[in-house]
Amino acid sequence: MEYKVIYLSINGRDEQAEFRCDEKGEDMREVFRAAGQAGQWDLVKLYNAQGNLLAISGRTPPNTPDTRYLLYVVSHSVRADYTMIHVYYMFTVHADRLHYDPCVHFDESLPPYFSYVLETLQKLEKSLPKGDHSQCPALKRLHAKMDSLTQRLEVTPHSSSSGCWLGLFKNMKDMRPSHCLRTLKGQQTMLSADQNHLVYDKFMAMTKVQLSSEVREELRKTRFDNWQWDFPEMLVLLRQMFIDLRLIYTFNIQMPVLQNWLFAVFSKYKHVPFHNFEHAFTVSQMMYGLMWLIDLPSKLDPLDILTLMVSAICHDIDHPGYSNTYQVNARTPLALLYNDISPLENHHCAVTFRLLETDHNNILHNLTPPQFRRVREGIISCILGTDMTKHNEHVAAFKAIVPQFDFSNREHTTKLMIILTKAADISNECRPMEVSQLWLDCLLQEFFTQGDTEKLEGLPVDRNMDRDRVTKSSSQIIFIKVVLLPLFLALAELFPQVKDDVVQPAHRALQYYVDLKAASQAKDKDGHMGNGREDSSDVDKTDNWL
Repeated sequence: MEYKVIYLSINGRDEQAEFRCDEKGEDMREVFRAAGQAGQWDLVKLYNAQGNLLAISGRTPPNTPDTRYLLYVVSHSVRADYTMIHVYYMFTVHADRLHYDPCVHFDESLPPYFSYVLETLQKLEKSLPKGDHSQCPALKRLHAKMDSLTQRLEVTPHSSSSGCWLGLFKNMKDMRPSHCLRTLKGQQTMLSADQNHLVYDKFMAMTKVQLSSEVREELRKTRFDNWQWDFPEMLVLLRQMFIDLRLIYTFNIQMPVLQNWLFAVFSKYKHVPFHNFEHAFTVSQMMYGLMWLIDLPSKLDPLDILTLMVSAICHDIDHPGYSNTYQVNARTPLALLYNDISPLENHHCAVTFRLLETDHNNILHNLTPPQFRRVREGIISCILGTDMTKHNEHVAAFKAIVPQFDFSNREHTTKLMIILTKAADISNECRPMEVSQLWLDCLLQEFFTQGDTEKLEGLPVDRNMDRDRVTKSSSQIIFIKVVLLPLFLALAELFPQVKDDVVQPAHRALQYYVDLKAASQAKDKDGHMGNGREDSSDVDKTDNWL
């Protein structure tokens, strides 16, 4: 099979796509539309280096990096979501100026507000002299408008936080940390049907493009930065995990079924600050990274690898953002249904298997009955194992078998799978600080929301969730010392490979929070009033962390 490479320039960034020489023009157009993030009613135009319009077809000739084609998006969308994205890409905000990118064109269908922004920018581009414009009042007002747009973009789930689409190419070296919280901050906890459709359409378009080897290599690392990827991209990355682990081949999983299932799982996650689909993705990615780090596929049966991946992806599905403690104290339907016994984790298991009951979502369809029973039992064990009230029990049971661990012993491997799921679930502090700090912000936002609710409803207030008593340093010192490190050190006894890649980053994070606490205490001693919050030793050691 012969292939050709097309080099593109889209909104000032360089991309490349590989096609079969007999690729249909329709498929190529869909790839180009996805690369330019074109909306349903948008047009895409392709120009060569001489400025001549080219037909997008199977006969489009290959080119070189020096003769890149220019891909223009002509917007006819009046959707507010897409409008914000188009404006965002059209204008690049710098420290002292605004630059108009002519690669995106607008017409009269835009709302007056955005037309005004465009007109003002164009006038400024022509009228402002070169030099320092930081004191220009008009420019300041325009900066304020663009800041408002950016803030709205930060809660638009289908926009890319990096401004660069992975389907063709994503330069991992140039990526920068970017906090793109996708919580709706007090609004609905589920995406609308239209928002889900946008995610699905982009996901489907991106599945036609092969990921670059650099992206696939980065995906296998435990330091992976989730903040650079949007929802459709995460779905594509999860799909790639199943491909690279050869699960689709081993268990004859049809690609459309896998894609349907991934999107169905995404749709069932609520839009809460922490226990959302992004968390499910990071847990799955850490599980995937650990598999490659310790060469797990060579040690466990493929059924176990499948079990671990499904467990990681679904372990918090349909999480409401309120812990088991709240469920029990508030006597919620979940607590009543499951008799106060791990109500959330039992619910996650039930939702997982309800999705798999639908034929077009059932990635386990081709398993034999004994295989299905084994996978089902494994998924239930792994997801129930994420209940933090059982944390010490699971860690102690695992540590007891490590000295004589036997991969042919089913009891041993089951305990290992529970520990791996737990390790992936609480692994944020093992990632780079610029990644983990943002996750801590999300976690405390969700915790404090619960604490505020408990106060309003007259319920017992969980100590970990009381904003008047908890600080970042107090919460993380005890969590890393008592919860995270004992688990990963036990895992390192069996797999020494995790010491450098996972345990050491956790030690660095612990030292960071110890120093942060010391600096805060020193500041108080110098005459500043203390905040009255509790010392770390007064924070609950295990319950309700995740």
